[in-house]
Amino acid sequence: MKLRHLGENGPLVSAIGLGCVGMSSHYGSRNDNESLATLHRALDLGVNFIDTADIYGNGHNEQLISKAIRDRRDDAFISTKFGCIMDNDPIQLGINGKPEYVRSACEASLRRLSIEVIDLYYLHRADPQVPIEETVGAMANLVQQGKVRFLGLSEASPATLRRAHSVHPISALESEYSLWTRDIEAEILPTCRELGVGFVAFSPLGRGFLTGQIKSPQDFAEDDLRLQFPRFQGDNFQRNLELVERLKEIAAQKNCQPSQLALAWLLAQGEDIVPIPGTKRRIYLEENVKSVEIELTANELAQINQVAPQGVAAGSRYPESVMRLSNP
Repeated sequence: MKLRHLGENGPLVSAIGLGCVGMSSHYGSRNDNESLATLHRALDLGVNFIDTADIYGNGHNEQLISKAIRDRRDDAFISTKFGCIMDNDPIQLGINGKPEYVRSACEASLRRLSIEVIDLYYLHRADPQVPIEETVGAMANLVQQGKVRFLGLSEASPATLRRAHSVHPISALESEYSLWTRDIEAEILPTCRELGVGFVAFSPLGRGFLTGQIKSPQDFAEDDLRLQFPRFQGDNFQRNLELVERLKEIAAQKNCQPSQLALAWLLAQGEDIVPIPGTKRRIYLEENVKSVEIELTANELAQINQVAPQGVAAGSRYPESVMRLSNP
């Protein structure tokens, strides 16, 4: 497995990580046995960057990961997040960035993960009611106490990132980035590079849409969160299918899967970018890992960019209630 630095002075992690949210929530039913097998297979393949959050499955995901790494702690680089509060409706999120909550959330994650230190601790969303300096100051105290190694932010604006970085070095900014979500290229990614902050790309396969496996909204379980996202609804769905068909043609020329093409494109955008495609199945994990070996030529990259320019996707990536919390 190839390695990449998370930020100029950050840790070395696998060039591709594993997003674990779908193992516990959001995307239909769960199968803990297959999820554990997938986590073990990831570690076997050298995928050490394991991404979770305290709200994924209301703590279930962290507990699942604790089982997977029980005898393999040294093989895993664990990132988790805090700050989002979710009630019965996963679309209606609350945010808590108060310093006292930072400490309690970290202690709770450490217990669920059954580890002594979190490798990378993210603020899941910035709290508009709490100055970012106060939240990051409390996170910095966790580093000083040896409970956290590195700090990160998720879905933060350039201004918020700058303010946070002035309090304590931010090793990574995690945000959505893929062939159908490229808005971070305008200001957020350049700010990361200016500050020496690594970039972690979540949903690099467009929540599965860019794999070419999704044909209809009927492919989803009734409780699948994607059914509430504008890109997966109505005319947007059909327009986005047309984009995927064009990407499938390029992938066929390259003799690879559309998912592998999408990940290879993302990896080619810079050595400071680490995608974390999520899956709960070994077959897709192994498919994703092979994308690290795919080299795209300048002509192929230009062809992909022509098919999937900025703003190509139909519909917003989240419902309005969640978009309001993104990149504050």
